[in-house]
Amino acid sequence: MNKPTYIHYGAEVSLFSGKTRAYLRYKGIPFEEHKASAKVVRELLYPNTGVRVIPVLKTPENEFVQDTTEIIDYLEQRFTDSSVYPKNPSVKLAALLLELFADEWLLLPAMHYRWFYKKRHLWFVLKEFGANGVPHWPKFIQPLFGVLPALYFGKMFGPVLGVSKRNYKAIELWYESFLSQLDMHFQKYDFLLGNSPCIADFGFIGPLYAHLYRDPYSGELMRSKAPNVALWVERMNQLSPEQANLGFVDSVPSTLTPIFERMFKEQFPVLKETIERVASRISTHPTAKLPRFLGKFEFSIGNSKETRLINSYAQWMLQRPVNFYQSLDTQHLQAVNGWLQSVGGQESMNIKITTQLIRKRNLLYPKKA
Repeated sequence: MNKPTYIHYGAEVSLFSGKTRAYLRYKGIPFEEHKASAKVVRELLYPNTGVRVIPVLKTPENEFVQDTTEIIDYLEQRFTDSSVYPKNPSVKLAALLLELFADEWLLLPAMHYRWFYKKRHLWFVLKEFGANGVPHWPKFIQPLFGVLPALYFGKMFGPVLGVSKRNYKAIELWYESFLSQLDMHFQKYDFLLGNSPCIADFGFIGPLYAHLYRDPYSGELMRSKAPNVALWVERMNQLSPEQANLGFVDSVPSTLTPIFERMFKEQFPVLKETIERVASRISTHPTAKLPRFLGKFEFSIGNSKETRLINSYAQWMLQRPVNFYQSLDTQHLQAVNGWLQSVGGQESMNIKITTQLIRKRNLLYPKKA
């Protein structure tokens, strides 16, 4: 008897589609890959999710699940073998933090390299957008469809993420340093936290595959400067259930320390400000949905400063590691705090989130007390 089949609506060019696609393959979940064409988004996905965002998973029961983290957690409850969440408290916290880092902070180099190096990437991206958006059009005119989304993403990402002529060189220096650190890590380990992929690996594969490996210029950069990272990307795209249960590490590898140190130094000030802005908004609008953005904030990458928008969704992602850490009993806290102190993160993990956010029909609302 055939197992019920899931349908994964996404695109190879889509950053977050790579996260869920790799997960589905790893868990051996029967699924079909369908292009999220303009017609599919308009007539199927938007009516059933309320948002025009991919990927979306359609279940055998005709449910539509949107958001990569929601999709993975939904499937983890149904396919309980080979969980992608490590059991060791320090390692699980590290995995949750790395997923947050990947989903929110690796967007900076992913979007910068795609849209800054237009001479190398634009024709490639237009063809990709067209082939996915209007697959029924003749190939020679498909790129025309890609012009509008390219204009939107190409102009939107800078002010939203805080990438500009003032700081792009600092972003490139940071990214190349990150690649070097990750390359050294993958000399020793097949995956981020051991011999099996965890939630952090699925977070990383999004930006590191769809943008930074597949796009021509950034792909050449990765393969030349960090060949072990490129091999990890290829490994992540060939996952199967046979790689499950090979085990996670018992402690967070020191090869990841530089990544965590910069995360707490540079990303967490933005996250702390996000919590404050969300709390301020909820104090005046206690039951209303949260707007996507909550004003501007100056942040730093290396020695460069720039202004970006505060994204309320980042608090929802931050709640995962913070809530896990703050729920630990005294016995486990000692070991976890020892690791956090070594990477400069203990103070950050004790941050107080006054009002939790929940997702309702893919929008954010304050959680009722």
